[in-house]
Amino acid sequence: MPTNHERINEALQLLGWLGLPRAQQNERSALCLLALLNLSPGGTWENASDHLIGITPMMNWIRENYQKGYAPNTRETIRRQTMHQFVEAGIARYNPDNPARPVNSPKAVYQIESVTLELLRGFGKPGWEDRLSAYLAERKTLAERYAKERDQHRIPVRIASGRNITLSAGEHSELIRAVIEDFGPRFVPGGVLIYAGDTGEKWGFFDELLLKDIGVEVDSHGKMPDVVLYFPERNWLLLIESVTSHGPVDGKRHSELARIFSGSKAGLVFVTAFPNRAVLSRYLGEIAWETEVWVADAPSHLIHFNGVRFLGPYNEP
Repeated sequence: MPTNHERINEALQLLGWLGLPRAQQNERSALCLLALLNLSPGGTWENASDHLIGITPMMNWIRENYQKGYAPNTRETIRRQTMHQFVEAGIARYNPDNPARPVNSPKAVYQIESVTLELLRGFGKPGWEDRLSAYLAERKTLAERYAKERDQHRIPVRIASGRNITLSAGEHSELIRAVIEDFGPRFVPGGVLIYAGDTGEKWGFFDELLLKDIGVEVDSHGKMPDVVLYFPERNWLLLIESVTSHGPVDGKRHSELARIFSGSKAGLVFVTAFPNRAVLSRYLGEIAWETEVWVADAPSHLIHFNGVRFLGPYNEP
């Protein structure tokens, strides 16, 4: 019976043969491959399976079968530094049971790709080299096909310039689309989209040059609000947070955004967007004064949180 070390070494060898980048040819990725295949030290390659498994169950499986424990904060490393590359290479599929599942959903799962599974079941058997060569010849096409399949489930968004962008599937992206397509034309007519965030691996949209022209340079994209709109007619910069589960413009976030955009030549307007009043009701006690609230299911209305102005900056530049 192979030892833990021997089985991990076999998986490492396979990662190299499958053409994974050097950064993914490590013990962590080898263990993730074994977890995808449900292949314990006592199992055989021909009995590898294609069960659905999420990141946390994968970490638990590795600990139980290979006695390797990963800290809870390693979850994001596994997702971004191993599983993302497996999916991009076409050797694993992301949410095959529900491709429209939001990127940041706790129910997200992975599954070994079927052709890859058949290849790996033949590891060590006669004809392995020929089957591997044939697989590698087709793998690029396979990866491209799955990439197109994932793109079909992205959310299209129209922006003022007539261009279209896409965002990862999910309620958060749907709300961002509503902010751009419904809130913008109503309350920021002639407005220009500078930034739209995405919960996926890629940015939705960012006009960095325009933001620099307004006097703002950002060095930490993770601190950006979900949407940034520029209102040329009034020289306003609207900083909008889209809230489906967390993150309204509370006092702390207000101060943080004011600091990040302190160099703005345009007046700052702070807005929190909610999908409906039921979600809004959960955060009423947190929303900062001197900010605005917009609710997507009542798009023609704004809720103004105190102050002498209505939808406007409190400190003109």
